[in-house]
Amino acid sequence: MDYAPNTDAQLQEMLRAIGVGSFESLISTVPAELHARALEVPSGLAESEVIALGEELAGRNRALTEVVSFLGAGCYAHLIPTVVDALASRGEWLTPYTPYQAEASQGTLQAIYEFQTMVCELFQMDVANASLYDGASSVAEAALLALRTTERSRILVSEAVHPHARETLATYLIGSTATVQEIPTVNGVTDLEALGKALRDDVACVILQQPNVFGCLEPMGQAGELAHRVGGLFIASVYPISLGLLQPPGAYGADIAVAEGRCLGSPPAYGGPGLGLFTTTSALLRKVPGRLAGCTVDQAGRRAFTLTLQTREQHIRRERATSNICTNEGWLALRATIFLSLLGPRGMQELARLNLEKARYARERLREIPWISPAFDQPVFNEFTLQFDAAHPVEAVNRRLAAAGFAGGFPLAEWYPAMPQGSLWCVTELISKASIDRLIEVLKRVG
Repeated sequence: MDYAPNTDAQLQEMLRAIGVGSFESLISTVPAELHARALEVPSGLAESEVIALGEELAGRNRALTEVVSFLGAGCYAHLIPTVVDALASRGEWLTPYTPYQAEASQGTLQAIYEFQTMVCELFQMDVANASLYDGASSVAEAALLALRTTERSRILVSEAVHPHARETLATYLIGSTATVQEIPTVNGVTDLEALGKALRDDVACVILQQPNVFGCLEPMGQAGELAHRVGGLFIASVYPISLGLLQPPGAYGADIAVAEGRCLGSPPAYGGPGLGLFTTTSALLRKVPGRLAGCTVDQAGRRAFTLTLQTREQHIRRERATSNICTNEGWLALRATIFLSLLGPRGMQELARLNLEKARYARERLREIPWISPAFDQPVFNEFTLQFDAAHPVEAVNRRLAAAGFAGGFPLAEWYPAMPQGSLWCVTELISKASIDRLIEVLKRVG
């Protein structure tokens, strides 16, 4: 929508109160291309005409039901069982925001408790909190916990950790004396030799992602051992669906394990909102950020649930707080709880296997295209990086695919300028063998 006119009395009063002459002056530091644009809605339209105009504008977007999408890059489309929407849409779940009065919110607290339990089981970690804002903030909060615990000042993070997580970490550390050092990659995975050379007794933590941003599987156990040798903590950022097959963080000695949990029962939705999963060991229990729901008994000896260990007041006292995150992504956590309870361990394993097998098939078929080659020689889960030759720019190929009803791979050049022809492809259970075969036929005509 367009900006409110400057003649608006309330707006002018607010601007005067903060010492700004106009709304345009207030936002002068924001680049012009990011300013909101007017929708150019003609005046005098009836409500039905405005609705029709809105639907026409919305129709310019293409939904995942209209295209075959091979996009991933941290935001993944998975099947959402109908019952997830049916249960999560009940009014009881839509009204509670955050349970300050435990006795009045037993249902919400139990849902959080069950969520924490399932996340612990999936990650094979001791403790999970009630959730954080998203996967990127979970990475940053994990690093802050490591800084507090070790009383050290240096963070080592692989350059194969998602750029959004690394950028969020940098933002969290503004004003801090802590420093971040990025560890390079070799053949698509973290260079353990470079990691070993960077490790000293001032390192608070080492952060790796599994699978990493290129889709490659990292040597998590070895990286964790290196971190522990110098007394640092090992932080693993993982893809929850992959844990149906891949080794969970608790099995390779992660001190903190985090994830973006939106893939567990919630749609991509333009990339948000997210669901930050945060787990750790019992040794770090009292330093966990955010909320924890615990199970106890009431005065009558009946099972009851309550927020435990931390109070809201702790978060308000900024300089003494474990974290200033004092709420949780309750509704998305609920959806994840329903999703995990429906699939169970066997269902998660089958889901992960479907992703692995379909990605393997797509990767092999794509290698048939003469101008496409694998960027790395590494095992992958359901995402992989391809290299196009110079005669086939990634963006141009994606435009051809879009015209044929496909969303092609994610161009990596913006994140990794040294990979101008890198393209990141993801295959989930939603993509059929027939769609992959049709993709190959389209790409053969592109050549």
